[in-house]
Amino acid sequence: MNLLDANDIAGTYPASWYAATTQALPPFAALDRDARADVCVIGAGFTGLSAALHLAQAGRDVILIDAQRVGFGASGRNGGQLGSGQRVEQPYLEKMVGRDDAHKLWALGEDAKNLVKGLIVQHNIDCYLRPGVAWSASTKSDVDELHEYADHMHQHYDYAIEKMDGAAFETICPSPDYKGGLLDMGAAHLHPLRLALGLAQAATAAGVRIFEKTRVLRIEHGTRPIVHTQNGKITADHVVIAANGYLGALDKRVAARVMPINNFIAATEPLGDDAARVLARDVAVADSRFVVNYFRLSHDGRLLFGGGESYGYRFPTDIAAKVRKPMSQIFPHLKDVKIDYAWGGTLAITMKRLPYLSRLAPNVLSASGYSGHGVGTATHAGQLMAHAITGQSDGFDTMARIPNTPFPGGASMRTPLLSLAMTWYAMRDRLGL
Repeated sequence: MNLLDANDIAGTYPASWYAATTQALPPFAALDRDARADVCVIGAGFTGLSAALHLAQAGRDVILIDAQRVGFGASGRNGGQLGSGQRVEQPYLEKMVGRDDAHKLWALGEDAKNLVKGLIVQHNIDCYLRPGVAWSASTKSDVDELHEYADHMHQHYDYAIEKMDGAAFETICPSPDYKGGLLDMGAAHLHPLRLALGLAQAATAAGVRIFEKTRVLRIEHGTRPIVHTQNGKITADHVVIAANGYLGALDKRVAARVMPINNFIAATEPLGDDAARVLARDVAVADSRFVVNYFRLSHDGRLLFGGGESYGYRFPTDIAAKVRKPMSQIFPHLKDVKIDYAWGGTLAITMKRLPYLSRLAPNVLSASGYSGHGVGTATHAGQLMAHAITGQSDGFDTMARIPNTPFPGGASMRTPLLSLAMTWYAMRDRLGL
């Protein structure tokens, strides 16, 4: 079974609130002949779209292919949070890679955030970009850790994050589950599918040739690598692999370090005046649980709530029920609220929850494994690969130095081992440990 086929109708966006509030682009043709390009980009999510756009702007002839549709995968289904820095906190990075590279990684994370904001302005992408992401905590110890992190960021990175006790946090999010947290007004939230389609329009305007419903069968490495698809092959000087959770068996080295998992989101009916009982300010929220709950209000007053994960190929038969469970824990008064949309998506994680960027061959680059931090990081990774191809590889090389170890047990055991670990963490969260 392939994740490209496991849960979705071929060539059709999932029945999400995002798809319902977006005008889809006219379909791009499938590749039906042999072709030649300077660069072939595989995967038309944030990573591939950004890589293709920046390469075309640098004068390269680019072909961008996707097995489904532009923005079909995680890029068009996610929680829409544009976070600061990297997926993990800076003190952890300092221990992992040293203080110098940790500072470089923070700067790259800020570059990613600014890149997305800049692309939205430059290309006039209407994706409801709004400032503000809050981090919430359900225990006093988690509040203390968040506040210590804010102090660390202010002292060592000159970055301001507002500390909030329980009373202050309640003015943002009046959930009985939360005891305090942080507010990062430098972060933001947006409509991800609208962003993806806007980037696709910018890429085509820059000269990128996009082919949809074009599945890659294999990559033939060499001086000029050849990308073999179902109905044609593409010969290129460089190849960019941007398949993330839908990589399959395309490259074993990446697959060993980047694991697909499924996450789920529900959109309630419009809440009207009750929206203020969820969020009193137009910010997004992510909590401190290991399996993170994340949510925000839509521009039409719905609660968009993400919660729950699965580690097999198939989505649950009742996604709404799976999301309702954590949503009702955070907002008990919404336990019977009508859910109008519920959908799943496949993202990719790494062992250390940091992206895996790699030069698989001198002319084949890959980036994936954003671990829930992909709106900014994936878009930036695409730009970094474009820069590396055009001769400016410092940023790519810094990201590629992040130590990313393979999952234990190989492909056959990594899913059950991860599922066991997640069960333990879920029990810890329920017990408040």
